[in-house]
Amino acid sequence: MKRFFSLWVILVMTFAIIITHTGCTEKPVSKTSYYMDTICQITIYDMAEMGEETAESAIDSAFALCAQYESMFSATREESDIFKLNHAGGKAFSCDPHTVSLLKKGLYYGKRSDGAFDITIGKVAALWDFHAETPQVPSEAAVQTALAGVDYQAVQIDGNRVTLEHPEAEITLGGIAKGYVADRAVEHLEKLGVTSAIVNFGGNIIAIGDKDGEPFRIGIEKPFTDRGEIIGSVPAADATVVTSGIYERGFEKDGQYYHHILDVKTGWPVENDVVSVTLLGAKGMSADCDAMSTICLTLGIDEGMDFIESIDGVEALFVDQDGVITKTSGFEGFTEAKS
Repeated sequence: MKRFFSLWVILVMTFAIIITHTGCTEKPVSKTSYYMDTICQITIYDMAEMGEETAESAIDSAFALCAQYESMFSATREESDIFKLNHAGGKAFSCDPHTVSLLKKGLYYGKRSDGAFDITIGKVAALWDFHAETPQVPSEAAVQTALAGVDYQAVQIDGNRVTLEHPEAEITLGGIAKGYVADRAVEHLEKLGVTSAIVNFGGNIIAIGDKDGEPFRIGIEKPFTDRGEIIGSVPAADATVVTSGIYERGFEKDGQYYHHILDVKTGWPVENDVVSVTLLGAKGMSADCDAMSTICLTLGIDEGMDFIESIDGVEALFVDQDGVITKTSGFEGFTEAKS
């Protein structure tokens, strides 16, 4: 699929995924940009208090922060902390405190998931170019060579100094950075006085406050559709809703579908019964939900359910290969879309 078409599809889904209550007399201010390989949209609703010009300025400054964080966390930009760390030859490298904070969170979920989530999968991920004009399946030999460096325990942190102890290890923060940046954007907007808004960073959706005294309703995307179809919606006020799935990035080759959720043990796309998972948590948990969604997609429904049930303050909704929905015990307020 050509890149411009992929972006158009994502943009359509971005606008379709929010279902809000009507009746607000003030027109919201909404802007869209592109960071961290995804469409990012911020919509501010409390216009009576802020005014359109102030709201636009708030969004612009939040996007400026996104650009700064992307320049720290990218694995491909030579000026980034992660690129420099990956090319430090095993020597300690001093990182920005935000980079260190994000690395620590990634390592935490590596340990919490017994390695199912591993930020050192960088070399393996680089073999799979899901944005290429004609994506290619890597050779088994190349995958096995890249797997040699996958070990989150090889990342050592001492203050702001980070060391990759395994010579073949390379870090990628693609499974958690988007959520971290979304959380920081929300903090920034709130400091500027925003009390009612939606931050949507490619499926990582954060509701700031509510809308006209009622929760926003967040649509949950229907897997493998390109017209913004939803399976249903969930209420959200000061909450995080993160949806991830194997349909987000992938390609078909010789009748086989290859997606971007990679098994850290094999280096190949995971094979189980999960097509998508939606996590519901408190505002400020977008990075956590980002990592946990990847863990759930890797573990499968049964183990994924057990994993989420063991964590306070987070609930999950799974969609399997047949479209069957399974929810954790506390996932409340879901309204299924009418056929």
